[in-house]
Amino acid sequence: MANYLIVRKLIVDDRNELFDAQGMKYAEFPSDLNKVRVYATEILSECPPGFLEGNLLEQQLSELIKNGIKHGNKSDPRKILRVWYDLRKRVRFIVEDEGEGFQNLEEWNDFFRRRQTALYQGDFDTFLNLASYRGPLSDESDGGNSLIAALEYWNGGMIYNARRNKVGVVRWYSSAQP
Repeated sequence: MANYLIVRKLIVDDRNELFDAQGMKYAEFPSDLNKVRVYATEILSECPPGFLEGNLLEQQLSELIKNGIKHGNKSDPRKILRVWYDLRKRVRFIVEDEGEGFQNLEEWNDFFRRRQTALYQGDFDTFLNLASYRGPLSDESDGGNSLIAALEYWNGGMIYNARRNKVGVVRWYSSAQP
């Protein structure tokens, strides 16, 4: 049996099927960080209970919305956050902001690869030194750890467009759920 490490990563692919919004519902919101959970709750009001997983889905959606408002739109209330969503058979979102995009995506992927490799190899000193990602625009509340959780949570993928201001995500559920 092979002993190897598979590390997920953030992908850029404008033509990925996750960006096909045909048949999806649409909402847009002003960039108000104080209303992130209100926006997520509004979108998830029609969600089948089996998809909610306690509040995990709401947390993940809130994080996508928060990142678009805070990092993309710089909390400028004149800028709009756009969300397409589909809550049938699976959960799928496309979230787009009006910002410059996630310019440090490759740097974050390298950080995450080094972090996961250290964990896999039992190099806990290196792993602890890579506890959180700090990019050039990070503040004290940023650490990149929400992206680590997101890569695990969105089991069907997490894709960015070439501009990196739009992310498509999907979570598949077993057939035993709604």
